[in-house]
Amino acid sequence: SYIKVDLWFATRKQLACVRTVCSHIDNLFVGVTRGFLYKMRFVYSHFPINVTLTGETVEIRNFLGEKRVRKVKLLEGVSYERTASVKDQIELSGNDIAAVSLTAAKIQQATNIRHKDLRKFLDGIYVSEKGPTPVAED
Repeated sequence: SYIKVDLWFATRKQLACVRTVCSHIDNLFVGVTRGFLYKMRFVYSHFPINVTLTGETVEIRNFLGEKRVRKVKLLEGVSYERTASVKDQIELSGNDIAAVSLTAAKIQQATNIRHKDLRKFLDGIYVSEKGPTPVAED
């Protein structure tokens, strides 16, 4: 079974809209059948970044040695997991690619460094892998 999308005598912009709708439908299928997984790594040079989950909020502590606690709320349908096998890595997963990617972006932007030389201060939490959840081989 498949979905067929037709648009006759379309302009370039209309075809772009149709392709976007097709991509959204594909992402819906992948989200329901497999789900999406974003892996994020902590990068720091001196002060180790401490990330914890409190309820539905991700708390980022000791970023650049600051006392301020950065808080990012998990969106609905996004699950947080601390990777046990890899040091300084978290995994965000869920069915909705928009919610998972937006949560990852908010976590990355919470560790945005301002008023310093960005070539020197590379600390932060960055997306290292993203895509559909891998299929477990039996």
